[in-house]
Amino acid sequence: GLFFITTLFGRVWCGYTCPQTVWTFIFMWVEERIEGSRNQRMKLDKAPRSGTKILKKSAKHTVWLLIALATGLTFVGYFYPIRELIADLFTLQANGWAYFWVVFFTAATYLNAGWMREQVCLYMCPYARFQSVMFDPDTRVVSYDPNRGEPRGGRKKGVDPAEAGLGDCIDCGQCVQVCPTGIDIRDGLQYECIGCALCIDACDEIMDKMDYPRGLIRYTTENELEGKSSKLMRPRTFGYGAVLGLMLAAIVFTIATRVPGQMDALRDRGALFSFNGEGRVENSYTLKIANMTEVPQTFSLSVEGLDGIRILTDTSVTVQSGENRSLPTVVDVAPDVLTQSNNEIFFRARSDTDETLILETESRFVGPTR
Repeated sequence: GLFFITTLFGRVWCGYTCPQTVWTFIFMWVEERIEGSRNQRMKLDKAPRSGTKILKKSAKHTVWLLIALATGLTFVGYFYPIRELIADLFTLQANGWAYFWVVFFTAATYLNAGWMREQVCLYMCPYARFQSVMFDPDTRVVSYDPNRGEPRGGRKKGVDPAEAGLGDCIDCGQCVQVCPTGIDIRDGLQYECIGCALCIDACDEIMDKMDYPRGLIRYTTENELEGKSSKLMRPRTFGYGAVLGLMLAAIVFTIATRVPGQMDALRDRGALFSFNGEGRVENSYTLKIANMTEVPQTFSLSVEGLDGIRILTDTSVTVQSGENRSLPTVVDVAPDVLTQSNNEIFFRARSDTDETLILETESRFVGPTR
């Protein structure tokens, strides 16, 4: 899916849905609300230590840590029941691994979104490195239109750029200031560009103030910038789309044919076989029955494969939803039925509450050599 979308629209995953981008924008929003605009933050950083500076910095990092802690609790809550997790953490009843992973995800979120930010995109994420094999002249990406914008230069509002011998770009630098990765989109497509379109918004605002048409920076293709026609669907798009379609079909088929239960039979390793009081040959097993439905299931057990084979232990077992139940089971058969020492048998578990749910597994019955 990532490859398919990238061939069409570039790194829209990075710009809009990547967790690193989302959390970075959240942290930047908090930073702007507490410390002010970019120029105000720069002045604050250069200002001498004061009560106001300490208060703003402390408030920013406190909110960052609270967001990071909420993120850490949410991640760990996928594996540790969230209601119990919060109560156990603050009453010191949780196990050590719960504390470790909450601290780990909290620290990772705080450092990645608060401090590293674009460094993760530039140096740690592999997506930027292999995007070049997915891009082509028909890929729609964030682009600066040099035919319209060059030569760039400052001017007053109301000045006709054509009369001044200039393009529409007033060289204000806003597109660079808002870029999360700090690149200048006017230098052309660069692997650091994550396609977030912040430069498009900033440029459009400037164009509105100058009474110029929007779109100096826009989503477009290399062919369109060169005045050529551009195709949305290309051979590589069909190729990635076909692979994606096959994978989706496989997922749908797997879900549609999924049996909401599983049974395995493990032979007792302690003894191959034994004779009981009736002179019949016994084998011992451990049946493992997993119930993957949303309700408890009661199963009736049976065994087949040899004439007169039977289960001596319980033949009815109740398995709770999500439970993996182990059931010791003993099976016997008359010795004259055994024509060989190793015989194939089948265990079957039929649900009493859902007639369509039937589990089956193969095993071996071992007897004396005749």
